[in-house]
Amino acid sequence: MKVNRTAYSIALLPLAAVFLLLRGGALAEEKPQPKIHASAIQILMVQSDEVTLPIEFRLALYENLIEHIQTTNKFQHVYRDGDPAATTVPDLIVLHSNVYGFKKGSEEKRQVTTVSGATSIKVHCLFTDKTGRSELAQDVTGEVRFMGGNLRATLDFAKKVANVVVNNFQ
Repeated sequence: MKVNRTAYSIALLPLAAVFLLLRGGALAEEKPQPKIHASAIQILMVQSDEVTLPIEFRLALYENLIEHIQTTNKFQHVYRDGDPAATTVPDLIVLHSNVYGFKKGSEEKRQVTTVSGATSIKVHCLFTDKTGRSELAQDVTGEVRFMGGNLRATLDFAKKVANVVVNNFQ
């Protein structure tokens, strides 16, 4: 059986074009963003504009954020909301956190079964400079699915935000 080379070449042409486009796209991938430099961060009190969040969760989110961001050692100073000393820092980063999703689970259900009773907190984190210009925005979810109290979701959230800080700040 004789193969028509012209027909064969024409049939492979679209496949070759797709391959080149995909390969070129891989070569033109975005370069990683440069890390943000700041000597200090001010962590504002966690807001909950869209959902009702119990006060113990708001306070635990805030305190765990402060503790875990301090442990990253990415900043010389970690300031609390309202600290007047933060206004004198020229390269200050301000962390705004706004809860947009909350599901309070059941500790009892988690002890009995692993498929129900999870607690989750969804928070939009916005890192701005002193003037309010956005430097980084990311949604972070804190969860507790298995053993532990409901407030452990706040600890999971704080660990994930600390990881965002480690990956994006120098």
